[in-house]
Amino acid sequence: MASMTLNLVRDPYGKLVLTDADGEQHVGVSPVRAFPIQAPEEGISLMKSDGKEVAWIDHLDEVPEPARSLLREELEGREFMPEIARVKSISSFATPCTWYVDTDRGETEFVLKGEEDIRRIGAASLLIADNHGIQFLIRDMFNVDKQTKKILDRFL
Repeated sequence: MASMTLNLVRDPYGKLVLTDADGEQHVGVSPVRAFPIQAPEEGISLMKSDGKEVAWIDHLDEVPEPARSLLREELEGREFMPEIARVKSISSFATPCTWYVDTDRGETEFVLKGEEDIRRIGAASLLIADNHGIQFLIRDMFNVDKQTKKILDRFL
């Protein structure tokens, strides 16, 4: 994969600064994923605060260090989406109900208000919104343990 030149630094205030090919500096750019679930490493736009795109990255691996690390750091700080590894139990099969889950960030529980808060994303992924609007991801609903499959089947 060919490497692209990307002059990206963090200023003393913590904002990302992109210097484009013409030498113009764009202070406070934000990376935005085009496909955050299906292809999180592909299609990343650098946007100014007014919503104007100033750079496009086909694939994050094309960006040399340290810019790649800055982008990953910024994306992680903006996108909080715990990934559910296992649904341990639920309080009820009727909604609202409390889900007790293991995520990539540890154990937690959340309240599912209604079945409509479980959305299919692509062929195998699910997004589950809790009562506070936090999105939980199940990357592959077909590749989970038996208990989790049984619970998901009741809601889908």
